[in-house]
Amino acid sequence: MAIQVTATALPEVKIIEPKVFGDARGYFYESFNAVEFAEQVEAGVTFVQDNHSRSAKGVLRGLHYQIQHAQGKLVRVVEGEVFDVAVDIRKSSPNFGKWEGLILSAQNHRQLWIPPGFAHGFVVLSDSAQFLYKTTDYWFAEHERSIIWNDVDIGIEWPINFEPMLAAKDAAGKRLSEAEVFA
Repeated sequence: MAIQVTATALPEVKIIEPKVFGDARGYFYESFNAVEFAEQVEAGVTFVQDNHSRSAKGVLRGLHYQIQHAQGKLVRVVEGEVFDVAVDIRKSSPNFGKWEGLILSAQNHRQLWIPPGFAHGFVVLSDSAQFLYKTTDYWFAEHERSIIWNDVDIGIEWPINFEPMLAAKDAAGKRLSEAEVFA
């Protein structure tokens, strides 16, 4: 198999590490294989959209989710380094309000699978970062929601010592206790 899959403290959120083949010329790896994803990560997933963002150091995007047309996301970084976070926002889950975070970078080639029912965000730690992700549903502005990045009830330990740059919608994010969440 060309990938190694590791469960996180949130069992549905998985770290995917591809086998990287490198030599003096550079490297090659398979960034996605539908058969391996179904066998090792989650069966029955269909990706419908690919997204690509570039952000400067200190930009924090999230914590985003769609209350309808919930999206699963397979995320990775192809330039730079980010601290990536998933938060379980399924009220019926024993892990409701818990989070998982890890470094994704162009150097470690890690990917993170974030299934529907989780909020997602990241902060850029390098001078800039290019962030790619596949989604299981399309983006619908009317269903997008945002939880504030520094909600004390969630307590994400962002590895930053500065005030991040936020989009207006993220600065206006709600606390988890006030947000629409999944049943």
